[in-house]
Amino acid sequence: MDMVFDYIIIGGGIVGVSTAWQLQQRHPDKKVLLLEKEAGLSRHQTGHNSGVIHAGVYYEPGSLKAEFCKAGVEATIRFCARYKIPVENCGKLLVATNAVELERMQALYQRCGQNDIEIELFDQAALKKEEPNITGLGAILVKATSIVDYRRVTEKMAEEFVELGGKMMLSTMVEALDENDDAITVSCKQQGRTLSLSCRFLIACTGLMADRVTRMLGIDTNFQIIPYRGEYYRLPEKYNRIVNHLIYPIPDPDLPFLGVHLTRMIDGSVTVGPNAVQGWKREGYGRLNMSLTDIREMLAFSGFWKLVRKHLKTGLVEMKNSWWKLGYLKLVNKYCPQITVSDLLPYPVGIRAQAVLKDGTLVHDFLFAESPRSLHVCNAPSPAATSAIPIGEYICNKVEEKQRFDQTKEDIAVL
Repeated sequence: MDMVFDYIIIGGGIVGVSTAWQLQQRHPDKKVLLLEKEAGLSRHQTGHNSGVIHAGVYYEPGSLKAEFCKAGVEATIRFCARYKIPVENCGKLLVATNAVELERMQALYQRCGQNDIEIELFDQAALKKEEPNITGLGAILVKATSIVDYRRVTEKMAEEFVELGGKMMLSTMVEALDENDDAITVSCKQQGRTLSLSCRFLIACTGLMADRVTRMLGIDTNFQIIPYRGEYYRLPEKYNRIVNHLIYPIPDPDLPFLGVHLTRMIDGSVTVGPNAVQGWKREGYGRLNMSLTDIREMLAFSGFWKLVRKHLKTGLVEMKNSWWKLGYLKLVNKYCPQITVSDLLPYPVGIRAQAVLKDGTLVHDFLFAESPRSLHVCNAPSPAATSAIPIGEYICNKVEEKQRFDQTKEDIAVL
């Protein structure tokens, strides 16, 4: 393989693959390479999420989250219809179980209107009629919520990318980046071999490693990625029809996580989760996972300690419920009382790559960083999978804008 490319994209999750696919469509004459350190695509956040195509209920009007999510719903469903990837439009119910949640539900109702999302408001009787196994004082039905297998979506995008002439290199770990006026050199390890690649422009969609990749280029940033484990359980097959919709609690607006919910999966099963537990290893999917490098880096970051102080009580409760199944069960029983502790069967864990600023602020929206010849996706929170196609389009536009600006500067310099 030629080692010189016009564009190199690092990261084989859905955002990286979407970007590579769209970039190759726009520039069929350009040489585009996708690098992934794992032996396959979607091995991290993309392959460990709940498979929901989100409608965009929670997001600040005018934010990138709200904009990308709304566009992403339509784009994802169109893509799946084109390639016959199964999608089920099951809808989502946000269930209020007490007076505080009822008040928060009204605020969410207003936000849905601001974000132009079609919804229906249920009182207690209407909720019970719609969902006999769910207990609550009221609910919001979000109709434009669906489920899909995002791994299949990613794999189909990758197929299209390769058919258009794009190149992929799996099992390829990026170890160093070096940028000069003309190109970026990418030093990699592939199955014991050292490779040196070169590109005119680099795009990094590296999720849990986003901050480390920016540091490889000496980009000045004020954030660090802090991992949070999202632990799920699967319900027994007898409960595959326990709910007709996705069932979500009303979230606490002061916290970035949505809370434990019941999710119908595209394979017919139902999962419970996720929680949000402090992770001690960025890619730690087992029950006991620790990385001295990850821990040392996290403890040396001032933003981590400020965040811990701010959310200490919540963090301790999440940690307790992670180890004490009855505590986890209680979060589910408040809206679905018939589930018992023996119904919580093992299911794979997910890791959320959460960008945290030096002042301890959680970054809720998408975050980007750049150098003259690179663009980095530093924070791509949920609904990144839903929004992958518009995010890829946004990245392609940003890259082209930067390159046009650089070309204009070069032309002026020549004159």
